[in-house]
Order: sequence, then structure tokens, then C-alpha cells
Amino acid sequence: MESAAERFSAEEHGALLPDAMELGRNAGARPSRAVRRNARAGGARSEPDNGNHRQPERQGGSKRGKNLDPQGFDAGKKVKGRKRHILVDTLGLLLSVAVHAASIQDRDGACLVLDERTRALFPFIERVYADGGYRGPKARANAAISGKWKIEIVKRPDTAEGFEVLPKRWIVERTLAWISRCRRLARDFERYAATVAAFIRLAMIRIMLRRLTNLSASA
Repeated sequence: MESAAERFSAEEHGALLPDAMELGRNAGARPSRAVRRNARAGGARSEPDNGNHRQPERQGGSKRGKNLDPQGFDAGKKVKGRKRHILVDTLGLLLSVAVHAASIQDRDGACLVLDERTRALFPFIERVYADGGYRGPKARANAAISGKWKIEIVKRPDTAEGFEVLPKRWIVERTLAWISRCRRLARDFERYAATVAAFIRLAMIRIMLRRLTNLSASA
């Protein structure tokens, strides 16, 4: 180290001194635009624009996840989010599920849960009980695309106040309460509707496995 310092002549010090003074004349001030432009052009991409290595890199644009699978607004309930359509049997066990934006009406989403795949898996189903959202010829026409489903509407009494248990309809309401106990399904946290449907299936698999293990333990 000492021999290298001795060989470094004074002329070389003098040649580099003006450049160093030009760049560091004001040590506490912000560098000029030319210096910052050259630093951004020649620096690494991982370095921030202000030259501080402790600051994270600035993002070039906003995240686009919400634009890939956007949520909708339900004008009737005045809420924003997604709707969950489920088809269950008489025990409340899941047969089919469909999740879409809240801007789509229930009668239009009937064909999503009563699709050809569901008809192929459960050809013995003849009658489907539903609430008032699936009432009308449009819902029946959408359901008839994949098979001869007979939709029977369980109407809510006009004198009912608050929550009231309705025949056949309480079964699907109970299933919705079961899956709402899961943390990921208590609120709409997911970015994609397919992820919500997958977590609903996982929640119901957990419930059905617990029932099977209880039956085997009691036997």
C-alpha cells in the first residue's frame, strides 16, 4: 500500500482535483440535473433515482390485479363485491359453486351454477329450490340450457321481519353460514373469483371429511 501511494505523483493529483471539486462543490446540496440524468443513465436498475441505497426502487406503474378480475356493484343491495351461487343437496353438502361480480343479476348467474357439468355429475336432480332472485322466465330459460331443471321459488312472506327460517331455503342458508366461518371466506379478500370458488370447495371438503370421521369413530 505504501509503495503504491508513493508512485502516485503529485501531477496526477492535480489533474483529478478540478473534476472532484466540480462534482462535490456543494456537498450538502442536491446534485444538478445533468449529474442526476447521467447517474440514472449509467447506474444500475436496482438503484433508486435519488442515489440512496436504503430507499426502495420506485415502481414504474400501478398494480393491474384488480383489472384482471374486477368486482361489481349490486344496485339492489347497494354493495360492491362478488356474488356466490351454490347448489347443495338436501343435507346442505356442496354440489356446484359459481362466483362472479355483483353487477350480474341472480337470474343471469343461474346458468353458471346449473351448467352442463353439474347436469352430467348429478343427472337425477329434477327440482331446485331457490329464493326470489331466481324468479322469472329469464332464469328458467338460462337454467334450461343445460337440462330440464325445474326451479321452484320459495317466496319470503310479506309479513316477515328480519331473518326468518323458510322451508327448504334454510338449507342453503345454513351452508352459507358454514363456509362463512372460514377466515378467507368471511370477507372478499381474494383478487380472483376462481380463488374464491376454490376456497369454498376446500371448506366444504373439510366439513364433509369431519362428518365422515365422526361417523367412522361412532361405528
